[in-house]
Amino acid sequence: MGIRTGTQYIEGLKSRSPEIWLEGRRVTDVINEPVFKQPIEEIAKLYDMQHDPKYQDAITHICEETGERVNNAFLHPTTYEQLMARSQLFEIYARSTFGLMGRTPDFLNVVVTGMAHNGWFLDQYNPEWSVNIRNYYNYIRDNDLFLTHAIINPQNDRSKNSHGQKDMFTHLGAVEETPEGLIVRGAKMLATLAPITDEVIIYSFPGFAPGDERYALAFAVPVDTPGLKLLCREPMQDGKRSQFDHPLASRFEEMDALLVFNDVLVPWDRVFLYNNVEAANLLYPKTGIAQQPAHQSGVRGYVKLAFATEVACKLADSIGVDGYLNVQNDLGELVQNVEVIRSLLRVAEYEYETTASGEVMPNAAALETIRGMLPKMYPRAIEVIQIIGAGGLLMSPTGNDFNAPEIRSEIDKYYLGRDGVDSLERVKLFKLAWDLCGEAFGQRLVQYERYYTGDPIRKRAIFYNGYKRKATFSMVDEALSVTNQFVKDQPKLAK
Repeated sequence: MGIRTGTQYIEGLKSRSPEIWLEGRRVTDVINEPVFKQPIEEIAKLYDMQHDPKYQDAITHICEETGERVNNAFLHPTTYEQLMARSQLFEIYARSTFGLMGRTPDFLNVVVTGMAHNGWFLDQYNPEWSVNIRNYYNYIRDNDLFLTHAIINPQNDRSKNSHGQKDMFTHLGAVEETPEGLIVRGAKMLATLAPITDEVIIYSFPGFAPGDERYALAFAVPVDTPGLKLLCREPMQDGKRSQFDHPLASRFEEMDALLVFNDVLVPWDRVFLYNNVEAANLLYPKTGIAQQPAHQSGVRGYVKLAFATEVACKLADSIGVDGYLNVQNDLGELVQNVEVIRSLLRVAEYEYETTASGEVMPNAAALETIRGMLPKMYPRAIEVIQIIGAGGLLMSPTGNDFNAPEIRSEIDKYYLGRDGVDSLERVKLFKLAWDLCGEAFGQRLVQYERYYTGDPIRKRAIFYNGYKRKATFSMVDEALSVTNQFVKDQPKLAK
């Protein structure tokens, strides 16, 4: 089939009946559920872009195996040009959502592409696993499917590994093997956009210890597989807010869900890793499923930071405060932060690495630096918006107020901005800013960025330790060479 349209994506959602729980009730019509309705439309727009002449050649390509047009997320990059073709897709998709939707279809399709084209790693443990992931890659590529994933254990007793929890199946683990497949039980989070996806793929971060064998799993199943429950968090918006009053929250709310597997059957041909702690710990570094998706998240994070910076600049301009030195300093900081991330992306792409298997990957150090800096830079951008908007962020009228003749003159008088900025323009900007910096929707975006790849302190420590293992500190040695010579010439000093 190749690339789908937005209508085909929606028809796919209609054909399934996942067990979705939202605010204590089961959702039986996901298409018309207010909380999901607009996000579905936003994802559908991404699918339609694949057929738009303006974007088609930039975000899709003709598959050599099938002759069908497929998304560039399914490109296995072996050249710089192919790497940049994926980068272009990432940016076009990110700009269409202002970087506010972190789990658009391209993200996990890149993950599966990386796993499938590094089957040599899985072959070392079980050749069937590599066959399964390659077949699964072909399946989602040829049907243009939308995946969610859940790779984190519920936050229970974090002082203990999975096998040390009070209940053996608090964390997702294998129960038994059957001729048809593997029975799994337990929970995983944080499945973003799960209710409006086609399939879920499960894998985990490194960190397994002896005794965790049953929890060392990687597999994929349809989102409506019997026994799988999607327990949604509290919505950040009810789906009924006007787009005037909430131009972002009304459109880009990404529902997150806890996935509960109640003795779910995973067919053997959908199992990619099982009962092997060593393989589970090496899956990330050996298959590129950390590095390649980090390219997508880096581009998306860059667009998101650039959008927040634009909001801050426009907000300051609308009330004339960007003439003050302290505001200029804050805004200059944000603009420079955007340039830092943009530059790191270009370095990551230009200084690419080629693996032994011929896969081209963005430079790992540059991508990891982005991952280390965005958790500080994005919250800082939100803080600057809050500082600039101050009390005005709390005082915006509604769209209905503009339509009330009895108070329209007062609205126009007291809500106007600097010369040239009328009340409508000023209020629209302040509402946009409040959605981003004050609403629950915006606060989720901050928390999302802070912990996107896990504990930022731990991640930076891992980065340093990796740097220390490889570094020679040759400049320090060279600087000390004159001192060493002096000591050598002064035997008494050496003693």
